[in-house]
Amino acid sequence: MTTPKLAAGTGIARYTYRLRVSSTARATLLGEWDRCRWIWNECVARSKKAHRDGEKCGPARLDKMLTEARSATPWLREGSSVPQQQVVRDFGRSRAKALKDIKDRLPIRQRAGMPKHKRKHLADPTLNYTRHGFRVKDGRLHLAGGLVLTVVWSRELPADPSSVRIYRDSLGHWYASFVVPAQAEPLPETGRCIGIDWGVTETATTTSDEHDLPHAEHGKKAAKKLARYQRMMARRQPKRGQAGSKGYRRAKRLTAKLHKKVARQRQDTARKWAKRVVTDHSVLAVEDFCPKFLASSSMARKAADAAISATKHELVNMARKHGRTLRLVHPAHTTMDCGHCGARTKHALPLSERTYTCTACGAVSPRDKNSARVMLLRAGLNPASADRGRPDGPPVRQAA
Repeated sequence: MTTPKLAAGTGIARYTYRLRVSSTARATLLGEWDRCRWIWNECVARSKKAHRDGEKCGPARLDKMLTEARSATPWLREGSSVPQQQVVRDFGRSRAKALKDIKDRLPIRQRAGMPKHKRKHLADPTLNYTRHGFRVKDGRLHLAGGLVLTVVWSRELPADPSSVRIYRDSLGHWYASFVVPAQAEPLPETGRCIGIDWGVTETATTTSDEHDLPHAEHGKKAAKKLARYQRMMARRQPKRGQAGSKGYRRAKRLTAKLHKKVARQRQDTARKWAKRVVTDHSVLAVEDFCPKFLASSSMARKAADAAISATKHELVNMARKHGRTLRLVHPAHTTMDCGHCGARTKHALPLSERTYTCTACGAVSPRDKNSARVMLLRAGLNPASADRGRPDGPPVRQAA
């Protein structure tokens, strides 16, 4: 299995392939992960101590710590230095991101938390290798330290990879994620634009009736089976400090397998819809919606099942891949503005009111459709090109 995925804000893409891991290779990978996890936890401890003492804990200090630890501990020297150095780099980036969010005084819900300790039985193994730590030879992946892995090549790599990430998912499957330069695949211009508004009743409402994305309800369809597996886990829950029974581990695996199936269904639905939208339109005006606040509302379960964030992510990646123009629109007051004349109502519409009626021009339209047209106005686009016709009412006022 391979999944080309564009990295946000960069010109690189990830291609993920399944790995066939023998028992010897699995033991070696887990040993490497134990060393990397120890280094991560040591970085966390050093960082906390430096914070208490009022000292700095920069990358140079962490590199020095790694050098001293490898020279004093034979167990660390048995492993490759490449993934261990990458652990220090990843820790430095995570810590710098958390400190930047605190400095910018972002809300607590939007902040990246400080790096925490990784427990052995809770954190899944992840190993990063740079260009000098791996090579692909005769269809096999050779890692630093003499480890050779068999890759299921479902598709050829478009270019030489610059790095690779070896990780294990919740089902125990191992994958290799290669980083390669993103290959642009421009599509012919269509001269059409589309406005997209996110919602819960319908995942995406657009200015084109043919491109609306209804709520697929993948999680709702799997809820009955998921509840059954969770009851199996609850009945077999081990006591604190004891290992789980065979039945508990089986129920836990079934639960993880179902969660992964639902996630893949959502991703597949989002990609197919995004491909269709990007193929038919050259310019996209998308609501820059952040659905985190829905997690604390009465619509939390349905909003999570809609997977708005994942769908938006796939749409942005697809537009970047095919060279389309995508403009993110601030979501403030999009339900209060008129998509025909641009007038704003004096009061916010309750969620129960699904029809928008403009008091200035008298235009009547479904609430979500009106919000989708507002996206076009705020992006500085002409809604007339969205549906091949001139909208009713007075001339459209272009957004600045």
